[in-house]
Amino acid sequence: MDEGIYSRPEGQRRGTDLVMMLHGYGSNPERMTGWFDELPEHATGVALRGPMEVGGDSGWFLLDYFLTNDFAQVVAAAQQVLDWQDRHARGYRSISVLGHSQGMAMATTLHRLRPGTYRSVVGLSGFVLSNELLNLTDAAPAPGEAVPFFWGRDPQDVVINPDAISHTEQWLAENTALTVRTYPSMGHGFGADERRDVHSFLKHYLPPTPAR
Repeated sequence: MDEGIYSRPEGQRRGTDLVMMLHGYGSNPERMTGWFDELPEHATGVALRGPMEVGGDSGWFLLDYFLTNDFAQVVAAAQQVLDWQDRHARGYRSISVLGHSQGMAMATTLHRLRPGTYRSVVGLSGFVLSNELLNLTDAAPAPGEAVPFFWGRDPQDVVINPDAISHTEQWLAENTALTVRTYPSMGHGFGADERRDVHSFLKHYLPPTPAR
């Protein structure tokens, strides 16, 4: 995994809140850099590239319309992100993660493998993996300890099938402090209203450092 595309130069990153951004299947990190504009002023964004080549772009693991996944492949991709995080996500005040489509599946998988690591999670037009082995890692969070989670999507988005939406809705309700927003007619992309709401969510959960 490469260094990533950052929202600010290296000398200005220490002590800020890092937001790792994960693109969807058949996409690229450059597409996620538009979300840099929605970050709080004191946050740093980094857009990472998935390890799998998909038609000239990238992905995180193989999947089909039914979002069938191979546990070993999913964990291998997640481990690459965690290895990157262990090497590069140092000196920050906090770490959050934002994922679009398959990137949301990756974001929630990272949280499931390392609960308590992320200050907040944003999932856009995506899903939570339904995998028997991955389900074994889940443990209901203690009261007040659930990660703040923003889930935005178009209810008519045909890319994510209804079974996956139902599973995602249940899992997020049981395992996160969930904020849900829907954006009719947005499709599987991004919309101005969604960008505004994500900005507000991150601003709330990544407040400025109190003055001393």
